[in-house]
Amino acid sequence: MENNQKKEKQKSSPKEFAKYGNIAFKMIAIILIGVFGGRKLDGWLKPKFPVFTLSLTLLSLAGAFYSMIKDINPPKN
Repeated sequence: MENNQKKEKQKSSPKEFAKYGNIAFKMIAIILIGVFGGRKLDGWLKPKFPVFTLSLTLLSLAGAFYSMIKDINPPKN
């Protein structure tokens, strides 16, 4: 009886794949928005150093990791 319960817990459910897939796509979207937004600002303002690309990329990376951690560890009631 215990072996059957262990096997059921070891199987990955489609809900888990959907959850982690959603987290990955959200991270990719956040990072891409930061990168392309920074590139647009740098193209529009034409600074000597691509400061907006660098800063928005780093901010979007931090935001993506924050979002991932928040989604993986939901608040406990």
